[in-house]
Amino acid sequence: MLRGYAIFVYLFLYAPIALIVLFSFNSGNNASDLQGFAVTWYIKAAGNTLMLGALKNSVIIATASAILATFMGTMAALALQNLRGPLRVLFDGLTYVAIMVPGIVIGIATLIALVTTFDVTNALIADLWPGEAPPKLGLGYGSIIAAHTLFAMALVIVIVRARIAGMDRALIEASADLYADPLATFRQVTLPQLAPGIIAGFLLSFTFSFDDFVIAFFVAGSQQTLPIYVFSSIRRGVTPEINAIGTAVMLFSLTALITAQVLLRRGKRPAQ
Repeated sequence: MLRGYAIFVYLFLYAPIALIVLFSFNSGNNASDLQGFAVTWYIKAAGNTLMLGALKNSVIIATASAILATFMGTMAALALQNLRGPLRVLFDGLTYVAIMVPGIVIGIATLIALVTTFDVTNALIADLWPGEAPPKLGLGYGSIIAAHTLFAMALVIVIVRARIAGMDRALIEASADLYADPLATFRQVTLPQLAPGIIAGFLLSFTFSFDDFVIAFFVAGSQQTLPIYVFSSIRRGVTPEINAIGTAVMLFSLTALITAQVLLRRGKRPAQ
């Protein structure tokens, strides 16, 4: 019974995804009527200028937010590792709360915070600007990158701290015994051991930012990411082209996630 229940759960989760992949190769125009197999819709999607523009935006935003989240998350994980007592418990709780809070809450909160900040800042710029047309801050690339970085940084902290917990401390102590300074120890001993976790954190951060719709929808302004483009398109009806785009995005995300998982497994220290 348990085996049958497990099979049912997996079918419930992955059967709709399999159907999207199947119908992405439909030779007809109906997204739910399989009339034959062809790659026509993949070719059409590759020539869609609006989709390519949204894809470019998603890649730029995901790359920038992943780099920032990885750098700041790694530094935060190293700093939190030295905390003890109630302060460490507090920061641990805040880190996990950032992951557990629903995306719609993060999106609304970030939108309110950014709009309030922009109003105050634009008023100051208008007062200090010598010309007649002062620049104005607004929603766009920067707001999406900031929102994604804040969320993804929590993921990086959790991953890197797990790697730190499994790190061989004897190597660090041996480096100190050999009179290496802290910077040399970090560069030659600590960083190589943390590298699999850091790379995995980068890949997960990139994947989250690339796939995110909820947070980006609130703070994107006039910019359009690939998930926002797909959402706008399906409001006019689902087509095999949307299935093709969804399949390509899914394969890309799965590749990044599997790569991150492989790196995390390879980075684990063998049990003594």
